[in-house]
Amino acid sequence: MTQQISEIMSREPMRLEVHASAAEAARTMRDADVGAMLVCEGEKLRGLLTDRDIVVRAIAEGRNPAEVEVGQICSTDVGCLSPQDDVDEAVKVMRERHVRRVPVLEGSNPVGIVSIGDLAIVRDRESALADISAAPGNR
Repeated sequence: MTQQISEIMSREPMRLEVHASAAEAARTMRDADVGAMLVCEGEKLRGLLTDRDIVVRAIAEGRNPAEVEVGQICSTDVGCLSPQDDVDEAVKVMRERHVRRVPVLEGSNPVGIVSIGDLAIVRDRESALADISAAPGNR
């Protein structure tokens, strides 16, 4: 039996406005114990920001995290899924786009994120990735 994205996605994803600073994003990620956030302009999704984006596109480039806006460093071509999509569609999108996380939209409203870890838990519960993904975060 196939599963829908709505059954495995993380709901109510963390969001930041496009003009928020990378430093604010880093603090928010730390406090929420997440590695990715949606970047929005109002209710419209503009991209996906990961902790790696902050490091590679801001800090490693010598940019001041307090000044650089998340809209400048987020990934904008991430692909999206619907809550009604089959889990196989998430696998396809991740493979085609070489990404580990995909935003989930209901219409144009962001409602979740599905990660490669979510897929591992569903598809291969005995894998190391599934174990790591299901474990509590590092604090």
